[in-house]
Amino acid sequence: MIYYDQAIATADRELSVRRARNRAFIISEIVTFLLAVLSIVLFTTGTGDGLMMALAVLFIALYIYIRFTDTRNDKVIRQFEDIRSACIRERNYLNGKYDDFDDGRRYADADHPFTTDLDIFGRESLYQRVCRAVTTGGADALAEAFKLTDGPHDERHDAIAELAKKPELLIEFKRRGQRGVANTTAVRKAFNNIQTLKLPSWARSKVVKVISWIYLAVFICALLYSIATQTNLLSMVWWCIINFFAVYIICNKSMKAMTDAVGGLVKQHGVYVQLVAIVEQTETQETVLANLRNQVAGASESLKTLDGILQRLESRGNILGLFIFDMLFLWDYQILNSFNRWQKRYASHFDQWIAAVSQFDMLVSMATFRYNESDLTTDAEIIDSDKVEYEAKGLFHPFLGKKAVRNDFTITDRNFYIITGANMAGKSTFLRSLGINYVLAMNGMPVFASKLTVSRFHLFTSMRTTDDLTRGISYFNAELLRLQQILDSLRDDSPTLIILDEILKGTNSEDKLSGSRMFLEYVAKKNVTGVIATHDLKLSSMVEAYAERFHNYCFEIALGTDVTYSYKITPGVARNQNATFLLKKMLEK
Repeated sequence: MIYYDQAIATADRELSVRRARNRAFIISEIVTFLLAVLSIVLFTTGTGDGLMMALAVLFIALYIYIRFTDTRNDKVIRQFEDIRSACIRERNYLNGKYDDFDDGRRYADADHPFTTDLDIFGRESLYQRVCRAVTTGGADALAEAFKLTDGPHDERHDAIAELAKKPELLIEFKRRGQRGVANTTAVRKAFNNIQTLKLPSWARSKVVKVISWIYLAVFICALLYSIATQTNLLSMVWWCIINFFAVYIICNKSMKAMTDAVGGLVKQHGVYVQLVAIVEQTETQETVLANLRNQVAGASESLKTLDGILQRLESRGNILGLFIFDMLFLWDYQILNSFNRWQKRYASHFDQWIAAVSQFDMLVSMATFRYNESDLTTDAEIIDSDKVEYEAKGLFHPFLGKKAVRNDFTITDRNFYIITGANMAGKSTFLRSLGINYVLAMNGMPVFASKLTVSRFHLFTSMRTTDDLTRGISYFNAELLRLQQILDSLRDDSPTLIILDEILKGTNSEDKLSGSRMFLEYVAKKNVTGVIATHDLKLSSMVEAYAERFHNYCFEIALGTDVTYSYKITPGVARNQNATFLLKKMLEK
């Protein structure tokens, strides 16, 4: 919070000074422009002669200089506005306000093994608390990381830790997204179009290039000689007109194809130039960051060159400018030639650069989360094991913050833990704490615990099953489908941890108990470990038949004049329930 407050205060001071300069520049521009006009008028009326012309030139030069300085000042103002905006968003985050950030609901998938149950995507989700992506590619990369679809990524831990020590770099990167997220898909499509664009053979010919330079040199010399000697001026005018029409007619088709190819790039390109420069200039010895930096080596120079080509393409919209430049410098051909050289040298590196920026963008989000949550988190210890190992000290759910009650819990391979307890006693929150901290650990991110030692395994949860009337799926049927998903996901050669909250809620108590026992007895024969929360106290009797594999834990409550919740998990079976107690109190009012 202190860093963000200081950065906001610094930005406010700079903005105050820069905006005052901006007002002064505007006044100066008006004054110098009017003085230049006055000098020209006086010169044309014969007052002052040479002096007035000299003053007119001086005031025009001053106007251009002030205008240029004003433009630079405006750019700095936008930079500090963006820094201020980024810091205010982070301060809002620390105050529990997340609406400024992408909630990632478009990535939600009810069929995913765990993301729906663990609140990975959606309003006030883990994704919304973490995501600071300034490109859609970075947002996509973060979503895929949280899904663990292609395996754990705890090797990025050191990269996240190093970036988290550089809050200035994080803000400098994130400020690029304060006015809108860059569309990676549009950029990639434009780059692919550029890569596949075929220019005519004459535009790529070195012979034509040499001839064009010789021709241009002869033309310029002839033009200068004609102006100096005041001879053949009409012929030179016709020569200029022929130049324009010849270049325009010959190059127009290729110029149109080039403009269409880069059409999706113009709006996004400037942001990517800046982001690539940050990645390229990041000083680090850390392996992941160094690899990303190496992947974009030379990209800044390339993209700046392309930026120049794009600006020249955009300038063709000025008809007068196009006429003059094509007439005097064969401008369209020069653009084609520059584009051809750039295409041959850099086109094959596009996908690599985009992927590197997306990964760096994702790491900035993760590092920001680590920086913001440094007071509550620690680093998990990831161990290499072919078994489920999960040992937590002081574990709690990241959404609860400082008010959370911490719990110790150990999960041993191929063991099952039946957790009982009253409503609102903390069972479901505890289950989600186990799952969401595993997702954080597997991404190399800090975990919400005093200590967490965990192995790599497959995670599957069933906690929020819902019906789907549009497809004719009842609640009970949806539960069966989810359990079938779990069974289909099991692998004999790799361990799985299943976290279940109330198996078969959609049937009667006796049928539920029988079905739950049957399911657990079946998966207990597989390479599976499980944590199961239930209100059905009879399910805890499985310990009697499988004492070495099944264990009972509970969240107990105390009943007195009111209900007291400890939110602490302890060995044993819950004795007290609160539904009847609370309902009785409500009816007695």
